[in-house]
Amino acid sequence: MIPFSLRLAVSGGREAVARLLMIAAAVAIGVGLLLSTFSSLNAIDRANQRQLWMNTGAKGATSAAPVDPLWWSARMEYYRGKSVLQAQVAPTGPTSPMLPGLTRLPAPGEYYASPALRKLLSETPAVELGDRFPGRMVGVIGDDALPSPDTLAVVIGRTADQVEAMPRAAAVTSIATAMPADCPYDCYGSGVHGDSLVLVLTVVAGALIFPVLIFIGIATRLSAATREQRYAAMRLVGATPGQVAVVSAVESTVAALIGTVFGFGLYVALKPLTADVPFTGDRFFAEDLGLNAWQAGGMVVAVPVAAALAARFALRRVTVSPLGVSRRVTPKPPGTWRVVPLVAGLAELGYFVGSRPTTTNAQSLAYLSGFVLVMLGLVIAGPWLTMAAARAVARRTSRPASLIAMRRLADDPRAGFRSVAGLVLALFVTTATLGIIGTINDAQGVLFGSPEVRKAVADTPFGDLEGADVLPAVPDGVVARARAVPGFRGLALVHDNPAGIGGVTKGERRFVPTLVRCSELAQIPVVGHCAPGAAVAAVDLFRFTDLQEDSATEWPTAPIPAEEVAKLPVRLLYATTDGSESAKEQLRTLFMKEFPRYQTRQVGDWASEGQKKLQGWRRLADVVLLTTLPIAGCSLAVSAVAGLSDRRRPFAMLRLTGAPLRLLQRVVGLESALPLLVVSALAIGTGFAAAAMFLKAQMDYDLVSPGALYYGLTAFGLVASLGIIASTLPLLKRITGPEAARNG
Repeated sequence: MIPFSLRLAVSGGREAVARLLMIAAAVAIGVGLLLSTFSSLNAIDRANQRQLWMNTGAKGATSAAPVDPLWWSARMEYYRGKSVLQAQVAPTGPTSPMLPGLTRLPAPGEYYASPALRKLLSETPAVELGDRFPGRMVGVIGDDALPSPDTLAVVIGRTADQVEAMPRAAAVTSIATAMPADCPYDCYGSGVHGDSLVLVLTVVAGALIFPVLIFIGIATRLSAATREQRYAAMRLVGATPGQVAVVSAVESTVAALIGTVFGFGLYVALKPLTADVPFTGDRFFAEDLGLNAWQAGGMVVAVPVAAALAARFALRRVTVSPLGVSRRVTPKPPGTWRVVPLVAGLAELGYFVGSRPTTTNAQSLAYLSGFVLVMLGLVIAGPWLTMAAARAVARRTSRPASLIAMRRLADDPRAGFRSVAGLVLALFVTTATLGIIGTINDAQGVLFGSPEVRKAVADTPFGDLEGADVLPAVPDGVVARARAVPGFRGLALVHDNPAGIGGVTKGERRFVPTLVRCSELAQIPVVGHCAPGAAVAAVDLFRFTDLQEDSATEWPTAPIPAEEVAKLPVRLLYATTDGSESAKEQLRTLFMKEFPRYQTRQVGDWASEGQKKLQGWRRLADVVLLTTLPIAGCSLAVSAVAGLSDRRRPFAMLRLTGAPLRLLQRVVGLESALPLLVVSALAIGTGFAAAAMFLKAQMDYDLVSPGALYYGLTAFGLVASLGIIASTLPLLKRITGPEAARNG
């Protein structure tokens, strides 16, 4: 039977070959996208492994070993919103542990930089970045120590005394190879928390795969009427249901095997593009986008099996009753039960608005199952909604074209909805995606701080402010060089207050302010001002370090001469600029070079990681939109052409009885447009509802209108879909000639 089935699969000439190629193309797209998603999840794990060494010194990440200790101190700095990991090392002997990505440890006065940082250093003035790193670059950090090709990292060689004097320095005997058990400060190598990202990528995969599955189903049903009649004839002449099942399964399996092979090729071709999508906020290394044996083997086996089952399901009427096909019995109308999955999916999402699961895994399961159930519900409920709308229109129209179209839709709403199912899912995905991401961007995408505060640079002790060392004094030369920076506006030194002047007791805690000379405070009015006639102000240090705007605040006067304040140790340097990135980075570099135990801070630093993740979400939205809409358009075009081909004989008979071609074209247009518009409206409303419930439950955000981009894309998608339908209408004249009305 198998050789016979293979011969029969292509016996229909160009039409059969075109059908096989269409099914193969649909399968290839689905396989390619699914493999790309799997490889992205694998790349996240590999990227996390590559950066574990950054946790060196943290409890639970570093173990003891019988080697010479390595003095280690790490910190995260920033350059124009990009994070720069700075590790300072000093070996104490020849057996000190080696860092990954290096051929040797740097000596004092040497450093290794990541490729991205090396490129940035070559393109950036030294006064903005390069002067932060003492000595000379002697090499680059290898890829095996970097989670992304965009990672900015530097390993600086120092003497043991220099590193030991740095904040949070530690003598280690091994490099971290695991996540720390405890992370009291920042774990620079903590990587991406996989649970939440798995949720995002799984939902994205579902959003991509569902339209592809619809496309595969539509392609599988190309010329379904002709094949059903062929298989029914085989049954009538004695073929068993099993033999017919083999014939139908072989055709789909062959196409699926071809599509799977090309799907692996598509996955390989998409690797460079997938690597550039910042799912985690950074790009991937292309070599990290690999598959394990279970994923590759499972795809090779599962896809052809699924295609065979789909063919068996699509042509099940043949094996049940060949006479039901040959006599063209009207299918049983869909029941109202079809709306139950859709309502259940929305109810599940609504339930979690008031009772969000406490664990990430539980949230992943809850939201993923809810969204999947809603998408399934749209597909399942679509035929019933199409039938209900067709019957309602039929009761209110008397035009021949409308009556014929609505009657045909009411008799077989599954076929009418099938042509627009892919677009309906694409509209749901587009609405939910842009609704969620647009709201997150609206809530989190704004820059922290007022415009004036974003022009400031603060330099504070690194680590715990309460117990951190203070500067005995700031050299006049440093102040002069800061004032010489183009774009500099003002500088104030916030001094320690060892005598507790102006201190107040609040409960069991005594609050002691820091001191600023009013002549300097006047240079940075964004943080407040002195009382008239005052020489020294008592200020809240934490209000300065939090980079909040306090321009309206009048600080209390401190009863101490300004000359005495100038002799006190310095707790913080606060500078303002004209807002240019060059001015801010030059001041940051100057402070880092002169005061390595201090840490410079800008408002943009705090938002950089969040903005990076938001950029990844925006890219994900772009991927979903640019993938689902074209696939949905292809599904609509293929389904429209297939529908015309399957109904050529009824239309030919109508033309022979006198029906004008224009009437038939209106019938076809109405049959496609009604389910498109009716179910699309439901999909859009459902998308907004699902997005609103997810945002409220997960983030306590109220849904924000997606804006002009969404409405433009939706209008374009609907107009383009109607255009695709209209473009198939000229085929009616060619396929409904007198020869199409002949029997046999």
